[in-house]
Amino acid sequence: MDETTFAAPAWAWLAVGAVIAVMLAVDLFSHRDHHVVELREALLWSAVWITTGVAFGLVIWLWRGSGPAVAYFSGYLLEKALSVDNVFVFALLFTYFRVPAEYQHKVLFWGVLGALGFRLVFIFAGAQLLDRLTWAGLVLGAFLIWTGWRLAVRGEPDVDPDRNIAVRIFRRLVPTVPRYHDGRFTVRADGRRTGTVLLVALVAIEATDVIFAIDSVAAILAVTTNTFLVWTANAFAVLGLRSLYFCLAGLLRHFSYLRYGLAVLLAFAGVKLILAETPVGKLPVWLTLAVVVLTLAVAITWSAVAARRNVPAR
Repeated sequence: MDETTFAAPAWAWLAVGAVIAVMLAVDLFSHRDHHVVELREALLWSAVWITTGVAFGLVIWLWRGSGPAVAYFSGYLLEKALSVDNVFVFALLFTYFRVPAEYQHKVLFWGVLGALGFRLVFIFAGAQLLDRLTWAGLVLGAFLIWTGWRLAVRGEPDVDPDRNIAVRIFRRLVPTVPRYHDGRFTVRADGRRTGTVLLVALVAIEATDVIFAIDSVAAILAVTTNTFLVWTANAFAVLGLRSLYFCLAGLLRHFSYLRYGLAVLLAFAGVKLILAETPVGKLPVWLTLAVVVLTLAVAITWSAVAARRNVPAR
């Protein structure tokens, strides 16, 4: 039996949820004054979240052995890598809405809470589909290969919120004022509660993340369908997304070839899902981890060399 298919007890889910809740509370308290997050602070918080994610992987290793731990780390690295694309889109959305720097952390904080909820739903739904429908792996694998191809050939993503159906519906249903009000999502105007531009920006972030969540969850389900491992890998990677944004937002254009690496990883995950439904069977988890690490190393090195030579990506 695959050692990654263990059923995590309820106390394990509760313990992870409690740790995440405490860390989020500390994060929210430390940013209650809406200050601008500088690079030094972002690096510190990134170190905290990465250390927490790695430490949890070591706990999995001690608790359940090397197989589940390798699956967790594979999923964690995969989600962390795909998060870089999220950061780029978030930067474009903040520019579009002209979100002041001191309010960006608040939007990302509540956006991450929504992301965790959406991913939990997608994980359980995707795992059930893969377990019950033999052809689901083929469809999901083909979707990931197509997503990888689209990522490799596209230019800058179109993030115009005016063309986002969720944002358009929200603006029709919820009255908004075209201003920022001291970092508040809602204000009382003309005797009624209305939303601010900051709330519209949050809706745009959430709607965009739903699309990213489908890709990333499908990719990690190619590694393992264990819902506990998939969700914790997603959760600890996504929790560091805010600090990752403030670390990388100004440096993303230096990683001009990273999207090709991400495209390879998505396509590899798709091929892995398809092969699992053939006589070849599931590829070993250690191979997935090796492919993730090697692909990211090549893409980052390629980007760094190109940046030094001032060679633009095509």
